[in-house]
Amino acid sequence: MADLATLKITDLIQLGYDIVASDVMLKVGSKPRMKKDSFIQDLPGEWPVLKEEDVVRLLHSVMSERQKRVFEETNEMDLAFALEDKCRVRTNVYRQRGGPAAVMRIIPSRIRTLEELGLPTVLSEQTRHRQGLILCTGPTGSGKTTTLAALLDIINEERRCHIVTIEDPLEIEHFDKNSYLSQREVGLDTEDFMPALRAVVREAPDVILIGDMRDTITRHTALQAGETGHLVFSTVHTASAYETLDRIINMFPPHEKVHLCQRLANSLRAVIAQKLVPRADGKGRVVVPEILICTPTVSKAIEDGHFGDIYHLMNEGGFWGMQTMNQGLVRYVKAGIITEEVAVQYAGIVSELKQMLRR
Repeated sequence: MADLATLKITDLIQLGYDIVASDVMLKVGSKPRMKKDSFIQDLPGEWPVLKEEDVVRLLHSVMSERQKRVFEETNEMDLAFALEDKCRVRTNVYRQRGGPAAVMRIIPSRIRTLEELGLPTVLSEQTRHRQGLILCTGPTGSGKTTTLAALLDIINEERRCHIVTIEDPLEIEHFDKNSYLSQREVGLDTEDFMPALRAVVREAPDVILIGDMRDTITRHTALQAGETGHLVFSTVHTASAYETLDRIINMFPPHEKVHLCQRLANSLRAVIAQKLVPRADGKGRVVVPEILICTPTVSKAIEDGHFGDIYHLMNEGGFWGMQTMNQGLVRYVKAGIITEEVAVQYAGIVSELKQMLRR
């Protein structure tokens, strides 16, 4: 059984990293647990139940004095730390039942390519735009950060430009290749997203990554940057391309929607809505993307506010590299990578998917 007196938080992360867990979890009154392939599991070995002083000691070892103070005042804290050159750990510290707890997301430091991720090469073509907005969407834990890192790495290798990222917290470290990178972490390099977004246009950026389009002001700023000569990447927590557009439009007052549709039609370049789906062989998960490419026809539908046409245009847009979630799932079922039962669980439109599988 592990000795809690000498246990370090990096020991837990190392263990999770070695067995390819996505998260390590701590809370008072429970053994350390992990999430692997979307399922909660016990960490290998014998582990005692954690007491409050154990959890506090482990978490304080990776928190600055400011972070400790913020957590005491607000009972919430986001932070990140690194394990040598192996991974970064995005951590949310919170309270449950009055005691401290944390979920630590393990993000390998090596940036994987689109080919390694199983994503289509049409996405690499989107990185060659000089301006516009590219959104990567999906539920929490669907690999959005990993996909965006792969896209930024293509730009870093191919272009001589200034890439600025604004993240809370900084998740994947990029190092200068042909590009020059400035990575700004909220709470460390800037007080908040808003002042960072106001300042970013004065930092001579060519490419901007906004960690999350979380409110109306952030979305307005992202659109504005995409309209004024910058290529902007960001994320939205939506399950499909249609929902992404609907969410953005409905964040604004009704009287602004017509003008906003015009702006979105002019600046949007692509939406990647992805899910991580368990493999049929039980060896991990595969990413299944829904891809919307803003062809002139798609842009016209957005400008006119005809979002109901978007799904049909994706269905018929294979020539341009588009696909719906259901088309991606069926392709993997036919290849034997995922099972029909799992595909139905992750379907965009269940009735349509069942019909596609019968055909």
